[in-house]
Amino acid sequence: MLFNLFNRYEAESRRVLEAGLVLPAYDYVLKCSHSFNLLDARNAISVTERTGYIGRVRNLASACCQAYVKQREEMGHPLMGKFDKYEKGGAC
Repeated sequence: MLFNLFNRYEAESRRVLEAGLVLPAYDYVLKCSHSFNLLDARNAISVTERTGYIGRVRNLASACCQAYVKQREEMGHPLMGKFDKYEKGGAC
């Protein structure tokens, strides 16, 4: 069951990422990671399989991060400079 959940979460993360939905894709990465941790805690994954699962989660997370940065660049980094007055000792 947990193996199926991991695979479903991974597939759903890729699907929503392709649709440009970065944060929902990252939510599914977290679900993948949690499923992996449950599998690992129950010793359902061998040592050699473990590295493969970690790599799959890492690749998904990396893809989400790259898509997020690209999305923010396309938007012109709308939050950049907005909080400069707070960094310079302005009122909170």
